[in-house]
Amino acid sequence: MKSLGLTKVLITGSNGFIGKNLALRMKEEGKYEILTFERGDSDQHLSNMLLNADLVVHLAGENRPKSPDLFALVNTGLTLKISKILASNSIKTSIIFASSAQATMANEYGQSKLAAEKVLKKLSEKNGNPVSIFRLPGVFGKWCRSEYNSVVATFCHNIANDLPIHVSDKDVNLSLLHIDNVVESMLGAIKECRVGLNYISIDDEFQITVGDLANQIKSFKERRSSLVSEKVGVGLIRALYSTYISYLPPSAFSYSIPSHNDERGVFVEMLKTQDSGQFSFFTAKPRTSRGGHYHHTKTEKFLVVKGNARFNFRHILSNETHTIETSGDHPEIVETVPGWVHDISNIGDDDLVVMLWANEIFDRDRPDTISSEV
Repeated sequence: MKSLGLTKVLITGSNGFIGKNLALRMKEEGKYEILTFERGDSDQHLSNMLLNADLVVHLAGENRPKSPDLFALVNTGLTLKISKILASNSIKTSIIFASSAQATMANEYGQSKLAAEKVLKKLSEKNGNPVSIFRLPGVFGKWCRSEYNSVVATFCHNIANDLPIHVSDKDVNLSLLHIDNVVESMLGAIKECRVGLNYISIDDEFQITVGDLANQIKSFKERRSSLVSEKVGVGLIRALYSTYISYLPPSAFSYSIPSHNDERGVFVEMLKTQDSGQFSFFTAKPRTSRGGHYHHTKTEKFLVVKGNARFNFRHILSNETHTIETSGDHPEIVETVPGWVHDISNIGDDDLVVMLWANEIFDRDRPDTISSEV
């Protein structure tokens, strides 16, 4: 590396989808000085950046041009310019190149990417530049441009903004990578700097049909009404949900949920899951109580957020009793146990606020909630 301080990395196409995400992650690490080359910059600017860079991440490309000629002009032509500048100055800068999985296909886009790969292969062989090539399938995630290079972006943007989507063939299979996985893999390549020519594959490639993709993203929108969350903690659904949320306009950052009111206070169901219960909260006015029932199987966890509470328990068969007092000043989980009648009373002077998790969604037909005196 030529730089004695921060590693100088030139990102071509740094204002594009992958470029924005990669540049942000590199800034977070605090180890890099980012140089940029964008659409409209001059050849002289490109030359200046290449002469100063310690490493090049070549992301700039064209995949939806107004004219098919631009495939070769941008995807292959810009790569040729980079190669010539480096070779003519005997600069052995490492290059990371974002190619496409379509490089093995006969379409014009894929062939322009394959031609660019060949240019870099020749540069590596004759000038000694380390080259790492990523043949990327469809990449999706935050900041991807809709109606341009990702059906995921188009579906997410349109559905989040109440616009129609079009599915021409619901059975077409898509191969997808999430932007976070792409960025992490590219960061790894930046740090490792392999010698010679390398094709780098990325794990966690997802498969889904166009029809299933459309239905999945539609369901994210519908869940705000049902309050039942998808399993958004892992895998493809996690990545798709994160992407969908990123296309929400600020006016949709919040949404109302039902609130059940009576003389004791309010009860609000916040979030329901498919197999891990639901989250709620309630309030209780001073000298009021809630509960007075037992469950056969259902369990709950209570957390007093504000105020002072007394939990009373009575075993439904033995009549054994137990009392717990807790407050928002000392966070403590109180669990209800099957077969024990329980209630919660506000013993303070202010409104009581309590978070509640139940291990199952409330079913009015089978509530498993039997009234009884504590």
